[in-house]
Amino acid sequence: MTGIPGGKFYADERVALFVDGANLYAAARSLGFDIDYKKLLDLFRDSTRLLRAFYYTALVEDQEYSPIRPLVDWLDYNGYSMVTKPTKEFTDASGRRKIKGNMDIELATDVMEIAERVDHVVIFSGDGDFRRLVEAVQRKGVRVSIVSTVRSQPPMAADELRRQADVFVELETLAPAIRRAHVARGTDDRRTAEDRRPVEDRRPVPAEDRRPPAREAVADEEDEDDDYEYDDDDEDFEDDEDEDGGDKR
Repeated sequence: MTGIPGGKFYADERVALFVDGANLYAAARSLGFDIDYKKLLDLFRDSTRLLRAFYYTALVEDQEYSPIRPLVDWLDYNGYSMVTKPTKEFTDASGRRKIKGNMDIELATDVMEIAERVDHVVIFSGDGDFRRLVEAVQRKGVRVSIVSTVRSQPPMAADELRRQADVFVELETLAPAIRRAHVARGTDDRRTAEDRRPVEDRRPVPAEDRRPPAREAVADEEDEDDDYEYDDDDEDFEDDEDEDGGDKR
């Protein structure tokens, strides 16, 4: 067995990860932490024969700026296979504008396509709609692990999905290994790279060279939830505008 907390993985297993972006984000937020996707990928790369890591999310294309776009771009350049599609806007029975972005079909299709080439499928979602998918993949001789949480209120993982999975990995047990570290912002942020090195390793730097470093663009998934809200069951996203076109905030 490998060192993935709460899981049952073998070092020689061919593994594929399937991340339901909105569902995993909501689960992590309910537990009070944010995910470092580089740490997540490295954890499985170091412990298994990771073949592929898929990330699924819907994008609002008509926005001038999409808060999730920096995250999508970062993941695309750093080892994840991105699967996206445009959201669909509709008006519900009460006249409210809503945005729908459900990626279940795309995720299920990819799982079935790759099932014959892997030994273990890991689905990062607690959506009960995936129970039938898990059952179908298991009949092909593939082990399936579900990563979500039952320690939130309400639980993010459907009971029928937990029962069907070969292994249920509680997201909270993974948190220490994949938690994103938050750097306190303040005057220390203006220190140069030389200033942040251990004292014994520092060397004198000419005053004219001690300029603030360029700030790195950090893909922050917290922004994913800024422009819309979604329903945990069907991932319907509600627009910020009400039926009169005004701003709710």
